Amino acid sequence: MEEGFPRRVVLEGCLNFRDLGGYPARDGRVVRPGLLYRSDALHLVTPSDIAILRDKLGIETIVDLRSSEELRSEGRGPLAALPIRFHHVPLVDGLTMRPEARTQASMQLADRYFLLAEFAKDRIATVLETLAASDGPTVYHCAAGKDRTGVLSAVILGLLDVPDDTIIADYVLTAEALDAIQQRLLQSEGYQSILAALPPDTMHAEAETMTRLLEKIRARYGSMREYAEAAGAKPEALQRLEERLLGPS
Repeated sequence: MEEGFPRRVVLEGCLNFRDLGGYPARDGRVVRPGLLYRSDALHLVTPSDIAILRDKLGIETIVDLRSSEELRSEGRGPLAALPIRFHHVPLVDGLTMRPEARTQASMQLADRYFLLAEFAKDRIATVLETLAASDGPTVYHCAAGKDRTGVLSAVILGLLDVPDDTIIADYVLTAEALDAIQQRLLQSEGYQSILAALPPDTMHAEAETMTRLLEKIRARYGSMREYAEAAGAKPEALQRLEERLLGPS
């Protein structure tokens, strides 16, 4: 997946910062590199990381998918001092998404992803419209850059008509850094309790998980475009997102 395109951005503080560009869409166009990035938590960036994000990548907008409690506990880190647009759109606030989510521990990870996609539809639509309105390079992130970020990445790439096998491969790329990400999160007292409460399969990034999520979304909505519209994303925003992110091969 990384051959011929330097997808992963090497940083000291982030272990899962990747360019979503370079992926081919079914119509022959390609997701434009250097415009949209996905990442794990940005609050741990170092001064050298800031130089890369600001001077090399030119990041202009950050979309933070973490919960309000995570933001209060961990903060925004050094990037808060820079003139970068910041949007906080928590996909989940609290450990449960709704009362019946108490059964999540017995659900497979793909089912929990689908529950997230259902419960956070309005917030996902907000993120899509925010990305569509952003002009410069943008990064969205959660804590590990795998679950909330992974679901959102699947929605975005699906909207851009990137083939399923590519969407799945993009998700699986997180597995390469997952052990290191987990160890880094465990160094934070706030994340120790969160990780301890999660089902064991949460710290996996397997192809089957994303395959099943894509199947479940299509079974319910028909297509990723129909999912996004049902979530409340305006058609003109989705068109703007496509025009902004897709270019000639």
